[in-house]
Amino acid sequence: MINITFPDGAVRQYEAGVTAMDIAKSISEGLARKVLAAKVNGQVTDMARPITTDSTLQLLTWTDTEGKSTMWHSSAHLMAEALESLYPGVKFGYGPAIENGFYYDIDLGDRTISDEDLRKIETKMVSLAKENSVYERKEVSKEDALKYFTEKGDQYKIETINELQDGSISFYTQGNFTDLCRGPHIPNTGFIKAIKLTNIAGAYWRGNEKNKMLTRIYGITYPNQKELDEYLHLLEEAKKRDHRKLGKELELFAFSEKVGLGLPLWLPKGAMLRERLQSFLQKAQTDIGYLPVVTPHIGNKNLYITSGHYEKYGKDSFQPIHTPEEGEEFMLKPMNCPHHCEIYKTSPKSYKDLPVRFAEFGTVYRYEQHGELHGLTRVRGFTQDDAHLFCRPDQVKDEFLKVIDLVLYVFNSLSFTDFTAQISLRDKEDRSKYIGTDENWNLAEQAIIESAAEKGLKTVTEYGEAAFYGPKLDFMVKDALGRKWQLGTIQVDYNLPERFELEYIGADNQKHRPVMIHRAPFGSLERFIAVLIEHCGGKFPLWLTPTQVKILPISEKNQEYAEKIANLLKNAEIRAEIDDRNEKIGKKIRETELAKVPYMLVLGEKEATDNKVAVRRQAKGDIGVMDLEQFIELVKEEVASKRPFE
Repeated sequence: MINITFPDGAVRQYEAGVTAMDIAKSISEGLARKVLAAKVNGQVTDMARPITTDSTLQLLTWTDTEGKSTMWHSSAHLMAEALESLYPGVKFGYGPAIENGFYYDIDLGDRTISDEDLRKIETKMVSLAKENSVYERKEVSKEDALKYFTEKGDQYKIETINELQDGSISFYTQGNFTDLCRGPHIPNTGFIKAIKLTNIAGAYWRGNEKNKMLTRIYGITYPNQKELDEYLHLLEEAKKRDHRKLGKELELFAFSEKVGLGLPLWLPKGAMLRERLQSFLQKAQTDIGYLPVVTPHIGNKNLYITSGHYEKYGKDSFQPIHTPEEGEEFMLKPMNCPHHCEIYKTSPKSYKDLPVRFAEFGTVYRYEQHGELHGLTRVRGFTQDDAHLFCRPDQVKDEFLKVIDLVLYVFNSLSFTDFTAQISLRDKEDRSKYIGTDENWNLAEQAIIESAAEKGLKTVTEYGEAAFYGPKLDFMVKDALGRKWQLGTIQVDYNLPERFELEYIGADNQKHRPVMIHRAPFGSLERFIAVLIEHCGGKFPLWLTPTQVKILPISEKNQEYAEKIANLLKNAEIRAEIDDRNEKIGKKIRETELAKVPYMLVLGEKEATDNKVAVRRQAKGDIGVMDLEQFIELVKEEVASKRPFE
């Protein structure tokens, strides 16, 4: 007999070799019909896998993230079965589950797939799902695995198998389709009730531009049509809120192939938006003791060798810049932290001087593959709201708590209220990608765990997600459509101070190493603004929006009064523009609505005579005629309140 411990702490005994499905049935037949996979000793597995030793067990349903992921991975296999049936000879790359759904990279040879074909594939998937085919796992030798896919002529699977160890290879079969796969999978295809293939894209095999371009088909499945319909509605809303579309319509930013892919150009309104965000954070951090610094856009290659960035990211960076000086090489700055370490070293420090907090809106550059670039969310040049805090070991926790407070202030001010703090730690097994001693890592990880608990943050822990120099607290924010984004980050680092030999003189008159905290509440301005645009649908809070008021004179006769109002608003530090085009007032109002300007002042003969303004609120219509002073007070009150978009 073996002991099975459930999430609530209850322990039951079963015979060795029992499966998670057997256990689910012993609890309730209704439960067994809902369970998609099991988590045994922290590892997600198939329901049919035997459990032979004392174990912890969690039964995963559609409400669990791992349950959804398992179903979506199984759906990728179902799509592959449909594709193989409809397009004999198709070859398969990778087909993983992703945050929302799944994809499979395929090679159709000379054939192509259109949006019309997706509907045909969907229909076939629905038909196959109704067969309730069991997902069966089989361990195979490397020799047999290679033989199977050689006979099929699938070079992508052969290449993958050649990199695997014999004894670690498994196949999964459902219906007439067999795939190389570690699993896990849902019990059978019958759990997949509602299917939608959403998109076709190109993807290089293994993300390498030198390899063949494959066809990537995206899809998503649900256990019922109602939930799928709700998701598709959100998808349509997301298209309307796409920051690339709104960025163009609102004249915030642009891209130019002549300038270079992934290098955004900020237009005047976008630049004003950036500057306002910068000023907001600069004031907040200056008030709590941060000191501004500025560093160059390039640095000597040796700087990044010392920091470890070149070893870890050199291949993914822009190539070194060679100067006329023999052997001299510079690099576009991939990180600000090495530069800030050198600033720390410019003067001796005492324990009384710490903490020192250096802050910079520093632009960095990283070479991303063409296919990975995406609007402002994935670029090659971006500005981090970076700061590095150098403190004594006894100050780490207090400083970390203060940074959490700053991040929460930023999020609350911009109505990001639904978020989870992800504690990103080292990989439990593979320590090769990290620098520093176990002792320092343990200290850093403990400081993060304790700080998050003390602030009462809703947290998840992810192993293997730490930076190479230290663990992190990453803030995963849900936007208005329920999508999850990583924005702010805080990191504890004992390692760069070692590498740069940073010191301070302690109370004992001896030399000591400071601890370094990296933090960026926005993460990067580009990504943050992209998420903010989509979160608020382009309707920025009044304090942040580039144009707060559009003045709409009804005719040329009212132009002089419009200019007078514009000057008075300017004197009151309210951002206003006049639409003096020779157009009908209805058209001006419609276009101002589309431009998402919060307030409109409609000025005609009566308003000019009475020295009043007729006020309209974006998406709400007329809110009344009032004195300009009354309107100014209304705007200032809303700006001061930092109310979110409406």
